[in-house]
Amino acid sequence: MRARTIAVSAGLVVLIAVLAGIHLTQGTSTSGPLDVVKAIFGQGDAQTLAVLEGARVPRLLAALLLGIALGVAGAGMQSVARNPLASPDTLAVNAGAHFAVVAISAFGLSLPLVPVGGAAFMGGLAAAVVVLGLAGGGAASPRLVLVGSAMLLALQSVTVLLLLLFEEETSGLFAWGSGSLTVADLRATGQMTPIVVIAVVALVAMGGKLDILALGDDNATVLGLRVRRTRVTAIVLTVALTAAAVTVAGPVGFVGLSAPVITRLLLPIAKHRALLPVSGLVGVVTVLGADVVLRAIMGSAAAVRVPTGVVTTIVGAVVMVWLARRGRGSGSRRPAPAGRVGVAGSTRRLVLISVVLVALLAVVPVAGLMLGDRMVLLGDLANWVTGNTGTALTFVLDQRLPRVLAALLAGAALAVSGCGIQSVSRNPLAEPGLLGITAGAGLGAITLITIVPAVGAWSIAGAAGAGATVVFLLVYGLAWRSGLDSDRLVIIGIAVWSAGMALITLLIVVSDPWNSAKALTWLSGSTYGRTLDQVVPVALALVALTPLLWIKHRELDLHALDEDTPRVLGMRIERSRLVVLAASGILAATAVSAIGVVVFVGLVAPHLARSLVGGRHGRIVPVAAALGALLVSVADTLGRTVIAPAQIPAGLVIAMVGTPYFVLVLWKTRP
Repeated sequence: MRARTIAVSAGLVVLIAVLAGIHLTQGTSTSGPLDVVKAIFGQGDAQTLAVLEGARVPRLLAALLLGIALGVAGAGMQSVARNPLASPDTLAVNAGAHFAVVAISAFGLSLPLVPVGGAAFMGGLAAAVVVLGLAGGGAASPRLVLVGSAMLLALQSVTVLLLLLFEEETSGLFAWGSGSLTVADLRATGQMTPIVVIAVVALVAMGGKLDILALGDDNATVLGLRVRRTRVTAIVLTVALTAAAVTVAGPVGFVGLSAPVITRLLLPIAKHRALLPVSGLVGVVTVLGADVVLRAIMGSAAAVRVPTGVVTTIVGAVVMVWLARRGRGSGSRRPAPAGRVGVAGSTRRLVLISVVLVALLAVVPVAGLMLGDRMVLLGDLANWVTGNTGTALTFVLDQRLPRVLAALLAGAALAVSGCGIQSVSRNPLAEPGLLGITAGAGLGAITLITIVPAVGAWSIAGAAGAGATVVFLLVYGLAWRSGLDSDRLVIIGIAVWSAGMALITLLIVVSDPWNSAKALTWLSGSTYGRTLDQVVPVALALVALTPLLWIKHRELDLHALDEDTPRVLGMRIERSRLVVLAASGILAATAVSAIGVVVFVGLVAPHLARSLVGGRHGRIVPVAAALGALLVSVADTLGRTVIAPAQIPAGLVIAMVGTPYFVLVLWKTRP
């Protein structure tokens, strides 16, 4: 094994040397490979030396530092959690560190680099502690990813909010938020290098203890290991590595996940004193290789705008899918979603709740029309309906009406879509966003908008529908392996969602790099600038497909039970499942075309409906639709009013509210 470790390490070093050589020859300067070779051997001209010292060497050193830091950090986190899916991304450490750095910039604080790194460390550490605490230390693989993804979404939402509210102060941080070597400089790399070296050496020195910890807490305790102290020390060191990497170049995605996995394929039974440094070398190959390939394909000039993290995220998503398919299923059939919450289904309660919801559906849109950057009185609203208002007030209300309608209809569509997906997948944690459907719809819509900027609403809705359909079929097909395991479905959905969002970022920074506010608004889910034409597709989808799903409420009930009961009762499961999923996908896609990418509505609304009216889908579907409409409408109104004249996208408000609810659902559904 030792010979194999030496051979693998030597091979990786040679590969890194080759990649570094290629990396130094890539750039926008006229200095070619021959000039670089001459400069390396001390015969270069002044221009080449200036290019190497000013741009190419700092970029190369930053890639080396990032690869080592993230590769070792990922291996350490996976060992501590005893979970191959643990990484700086899935534990939300990257997102916590990113949030801390953006917050410093947003509030105008000009701090030296080391204090910024300290803030990133505290942000990442807090996120890791919360995620590991809620996931029970990471012993359950799907739960760790789900909690980490929820925390990731919440932190990203707050970060995007800061980017939108403080656009001038945070200028340039949008591309940096995906991990960009372009912004790295020699000073930052030099200051973070001692931290990385100390943390790597300390972790490698702990290798023996980590080997014992891998045997399990009980066995490690019997063998005399102080488990808590070892785990806390390892977490602090891995978070320090991640924070140093984020400080240098932003959160480069999924290197910490893929590097240890590849290392374990190369060295299946390696001890930690070999696993950790080799993971660092694989991390370097990943980061450096991604940068080299990116610039080789796109050209050095175009690749400057593209964050390296986009490429590594896509690679990491592939690894995550492979891990999910490789792992064994949960082994037990999940109970129906209805069995997870309190069932209260009396007719009297249903009538009371229906009356309250109808009243709210009448009041909330009116409040949405009245509230905003300019307050409108009820009398003014009545005059506007009869056409007796002045020009200014008419303009304000004409602008608000499509926004209110878009929020109501998109919220209802997402909620009904969530009902169908949760029932068919028998997973109370499934929703269009976490299954990648909204990211696919967003990718389809943004691709069309990028190619044809003046395209109409119907075309955008069609592109969103096509994107959602392709992505969901991809997720469903990848998750199918001698049956459909719900945990595998959600994990693959999260991976595809990450890849989809990375591709959206790629499209935006390539096509319109100077309009990050527009991009962030679309990705955050906003009704800003909506027109009545853009509302029509989602309205038609609701009118056509909600009754269809409601008619099939008995099939939804049977789907939610188990796999065998519907077959015994003669139901054609696959055909029914396909119809439900197709309808759910179309509803989610039209909602995305109306208000952008919004998550959590499809999760929260069906759960709230079950807690109010019980587990029968004949009641859940209409109640969830009403709750989804109210949820998005209230979020939109709050976002337009609380900090007026500035606005918070409705999707950000929902994400911040939905995350605690998601964590509560995870807590209730714990094994």
